[in-house]
Amino acid sequence: MEPADIPIVAAWMMTDSLWQRYQLSEERISADFEAGLQRDDLLLVADAELPARAFAWCLPGGMFGAFPYLKRIGVDPGCSGKGLGSLLLDRLERELLDRQRHDLFLLVSDFNLDAQRFYLRQGYQEIGRIPDLALPGIAEVLFRKQLTRLS
Repeated sequence: MEPADIPIVAAWMMTDSLWQRYQLSEERISADFEAGLQRDDLLLVADAELPARAFAWCLPGGMFGAFPYLKRIGVDPGCSGKGLGSLLLDRLERELLDRQRHDLFLLVSDFNLDAQRFYLRQGYQEIGRIPDLALPGIAEVLFRKQLTRLS
């Protein structure tokens, strides 16, 4: 991700009901991405017909201060179903393996069943639930994947 990608991603995120549910504003999204770039977080974007149609944001030591944590991943609603999320997640996992990291953690909202199925198909395992973490009445489902290279 580059600074020029931020307003593009923030704009389409605001059209997605998932991000709307978490009451994220375009300004907050932009500020979060800018801070992530300044910290040198691992931020990837995928381009389809237009720039920055999907993103993945990983905090290399974000889980327990020692393990990579996938903070956010998203696909422009107009580009869903094209495999961009899978491509980005695969690229992120390869990057982490190149950095000698072998585990990746992430959280998914309990109501986001499509995302849960997506991660299960990608080889992630549900390892627990954290109620009321981000919003009251919503549990966050904790997933983990032990990363390995395919021969």
